[in-house]
Amino acid sequence: MDHAAATLDPGIEVRRIATADEARFEGNCLNVLASSQLTSLPALGQVSATSGRAAYDAIVTAIRLAREGSIGGIVTAPIHKEALSAAGLKYPGHTEILADHGGAPKVAMMLANTEIRTVPVTIHCSLAEAIRRGDFAAQMDAIRLADAGAKALGIARPRVAVAGLNPHAGEGGLFGDEEIRVIRPAIEAARAEGIDASGPWPGDTVFMQARQGRFDIVVAQYHDQGLIPVNYMGLDHGVNVTLGLPFVRTSPDHGTAFDIAGTGKADPSSIETAFDYALRLKAALPHQKAETP
Repeated sequence: MDHAAATLDPGIEVRRIATADEARFEGNCLNVLASSQLTSLPALGQVSATSGRAAYDAIVTAIRLAREGSIGGIVTAPIHKEALSAAGLKYPGHTEILADHGGAPKVAMMLANTEIRTVPVTIHCSLAEAIRRGDFAAQMDAIRLADAGAKALGIARPRVAVAGLNPHAGEGGLFGDEEIRVIRPAIEAARAEGIDASGPWPGDTVFMQARQGRFDIVVAQYHDQGLIPVNYMGLDHGVNVTLGLPFVRTSPDHGTAFDIAGTGKADPSSIETAFDYALRLKAALPHQKAETP
């Protein structure tokens, strides 16, 4: 952090703290709680086991502080999945780390911008594995968390659209029967619970209808089905929210951009939006007692 401040903004004071209670919010002070001890500066813009381990340690420390109630929530910066792997950590991303350490039985990723919100049933796995994982239980988890996530953003009765898996949502079984066997029964079960869920809708048009105001949030069947529409509209204001946790966690909707690391050219708009979402979500959460991990 000293190196980054000296390179990009010498006016910032980097202040090391040992606990969250020592943080001081005044002037150009940046409070840093060190979660790892590095003997040298890792190479900028390169995959390394050192940076992968440091990123993981920072995430786990933040989760612990959030679960203790020492901090109000977490806004994470992008991490490089190859760096995690190089450090011997078999996590494909933040969401899986949060699922393991966050104290919640079920979590999901919600991607949002000014016009679209989406929750994928499956995330970081192959398409073939996503089809296998997208069973009735996974559909129900995604629908419930989508409904809860939209409510946390202030929508009293969210209209949850569920996308189909196959072209044309299976076309009545002509292009696959997952919609008939798995997805539609889950929608009906969710409606029986009082959730305003509908579908399955063709994946190639449901996001357009959400943009037009017909739906408040879309349950996508797999990673790219949900993320492509959100990212196509621009990364500047895209936010990733982890649903289901006992604390708030948001992040920008973009990657590490190693090609411009350390140059000062990165656009901070998405991470600023992630902070705004974290504040909105924190305000919507009921008061919760701290828990011991």
